[in-house]
Amino acid sequence: MTVYFIGAGPGAPDLITVRGLRLIEACPVCLYAGSLVPAEIVAAAPSGAHVLDTAPMHLDAIIAEIEAAHARGEDVARVHSGDPSIYGATAEQMRRLDERGIPYEIVPGVPAFAAAAAKLKTELTLPEIAQTVIVTRTAGKASGMPEGETLEELGRSKATLAIHLSIRNLAYIREALAPYYGEDCPVVIAYRATWPDELYLRTTLATMREDVRKHKITRTALVMVGEVFGEAEFRDSDLYNAEFSHVLRNRGKKVRASGS
Repeated sequence: MTVYFIGAGPGAPDLITVRGLRLIEACPVCLYAGSLVPAEIVAAAPSGAHVLDTAPMHLDAIIAEIEAAHARGEDVARVHSGDPSIYGATAEQMRRLDERGIPYEIVPGVPAFAAAAAKLKTELTLPEIAQTVIVTRTAGKASGMPEGETLEELGRSKATLAIHLSIRNLAYIREALAPYYGEDCPVVIAYRATWPDELYLRTTLATMREDVRKHKITRTALVMVGEVFGEAEFRDSDLYNAEFSHVLRNRGKKVRASGS
């Protein structure tokens, strides 16, 4: 028996990995975060499977369901939104499974910031503009931020920021980042990326709060900050530069096109 922590992706049902979908199709037990995992994904569970929405459940109840499946020798598909490694509350579940000797595996998924970048047709790292992406959040009811990870400190990098779980903290985000990025720094508010009702607001640090209020966005949104979201002038990467050599290509060597 194995528990599979499966990243369902950002929202679009066809963005789950092939491995993740096949496991859901095979597992007789499916526990899923119903508030963020599309119904179409868990609908792939086999006929007669025990499918349970864990959104209203507490941790002990979830572990009890897994323990019961373990006793029956039944594999469990534990389906989370996005990728299980980011803000998934999976570590505490795995810790309890370790304590009980219940085996598990992790199946990665497409994170929301990558899905949003794809929809925006934007590369998050551009030559000499930004070569670092910081995935972070701001302090909220569930937990504070560790020492050294506040936006005031992370903002010094001027990296591309993907700020989760913070749509209600826009005033603080502007105050913390404007000294480093400037009030006119491009911002994208990605609401429910890849879902049918997805929305992407192109705005700035100065105007984002007003724009979000106009559209009445209060949850399930990602705040993305950085020059890569604007009309940034950047040079071509050397990766495909004919005058740049690397282990797979000699400088100036012409490569024939396929079929020529």
